[in-house]
Amino acid sequence: MRLALCNEVLAPMAFEDQCVFAAALGYDGLELAPYTLADTPQAIDTARRAAIRRAARDAGIAVSGLHWLLARPDGLSITSSDAAVRARTLEHMHRLIDLCAELGGSVLVHGSPAQRRISDDADPASARQRGIDAWAAVADHARDAGVVYCIEALAPPHADFVVTMAEAVEIVRTIDRPALRTMLDCSAAARGESDAVATLLARWLPSGLLAHVQVNDGNLQGPGQGAQRFADTLRVLQQHRYAGWVAVEPFIYQPDGPACAARAIGYLRGLLEALEPAHGG
Repeated sequence: MRLALCNEVLAPMAFEDQCVFAAALGYDGLELAPYTLADTPQAIDTARRAAIRRAARDAGIAVSGLHWLLARPDGLSITSSDAAVRARTLEHMHRLIDLCAELGGSVLVHGSPAQRRISDDADPASARQRGIDAWAAVADHARDAGVVYCIEALAPPHADFVVTMAEAVEIVRTIDRPALRTMLDCSAAARGESDAVATLLARWLPSGLLAHVQVNDGNLQGPGQGAQRFADTLRVLQQHRYAGWVAVEPFIYQPDGPACAARAIGYLRGLLEALEPAHGG
């Protein structure tokens, strides 16, 4: 497995400095929130995309993928009954797939709870189907671009559509496209699932449907900054020979973003070292 940092944690820094800092801490990659680069993918021109790839390469770090896909621009939704809103949202999703591939990323994480919320005046079944149709509409594009598009389960009250991994898996199986998968966010799972994170991983990793992991505590801080313990999580990933990305995604930065990033990587690298087979000396 490879460790990435979600780059909004370092948002006050220039992107080039984010790459250098994250690499120096020991991260293998940066998972980018597109809104930290521009409000829309089309605002990131060819020269800027080349500069992003060059900054990562020069720092010796990868762009692992994208998350917070629909946070900007305002007004996007996959569940809206407004056809114009849905069309604009789908165009945005397609452009993000191209951006991810062009930056060298391999995975997109579709969380964005506010942009999939089912409004009080909507028919829940129809709104849910519109969301499923949106994911189905981009699945083949993701395959052709060589990236994986992941549906993220998010616990209430942050989301009211796809709130458990079982719900996400059901949708992935229904759409049945190889580049559409699900992922596990440890904080959301701790707050919204009846099973432990390690149990969920052990259940879904063998299916091949789980393609990404984000590590964070149920208190919304980074791994190692709350009650959750992550040794079992990493152990299960190792047991199943998980070769994907594990991305650090805190939402509350204590005492600040850079310190939170440093504490998380030290904690995770220490756990991984402790899980290594003992060697005689």
